[in-house]
Amino acid sequence: MLTYPEIDPVALSLGPLKIHWYGIMYLVGFAAAWWLGSMRARQPHSPFSKEQIADLIFYGALGAVLGGRIGYILFYDFANYLDHPLNILKVWEGGMAFHGGLVGVLVAMWLYSRKLKLSFFIVTDFLAPLVPIGLGAGRMGNFINGELWGKVTDVPWGMVFPFAGELPRHPSQLYQAALEGLALFLILWFYSRKPRPTLAVSGLFMICYGFFRFIVEFARQPDAHIGYLAFGWLTMGQVLSLPMIIAGAVLMLLAHKRQPQTA
Repeated sequence: MLTYPEIDPVALSLGPLKIHWYGIMYLVGFAAAWWLGSMRARQPHSPFSKEQIADLIFYGALGAVLGGRIGYILFYDFANYLDHPLNILKVWEGGMAFHGGLVGVLVAMWLYSRKLKLSFFIVTDFLAPLVPIGLGAGRMGNFINGELWGKVTDVPWGMVFPFAGELPRHPSQLYQAALEGLALFLILWFYSRKPRPTLAVSGLFMICYGFFRFIVEFARQPDAHIGYLAFGWLTMGQVLSLPMIIAGAVLMLLAHKRQPQTA
């Protein structure tokens, strides 16, 4: 069994101002997306100039934060926030949903694509490889907060989390950081280094994220107030990931049936 490294969720206190690691992880993700986007903008087939990347990331960040928060409230804990509406503002305590964030980013990219008069999927194909580092950083924030832990286990790397009882559990946040962060980044970054048909990169993102999330959910403890939705094992995360996998497969099929158009 490994020892859980209890890290103070507050990275820095300046009087009444408290800077949380969870918030810093989001900044790391947005900064990484800007840096990677600036690198991609130098490629000959890039639809964006380096100067446009800052606006792209701003739109994406706004969509991710608003969509992630609204998605968590609607999908995972609506009754609690209905009783305590001011808790909606406490984003530093966690409570963000990837699937809600995805919807928020898609809406933001639709607005941005209209502004630039570009195809929506050209924009999302460019953005997709910039996202996984932020996803991995967010999971590290969950780990530091000691939240979203895994199921009880006897594997040698199990950890006892401070708010999860005395039994060792899967560090599922680290599994997600490795798969949804590092592995997904490497897959998308190397796949998109060459021109691909429009829709293909977006489709691959949805397939891989949905698959990784579906698999990790078997090791992750479902939310106590939701539990399993069916069959004694199907979680909300899996229910929301299945449509992603299907939609991604459809996009990949359409991409390779169409006349190749790079993004």
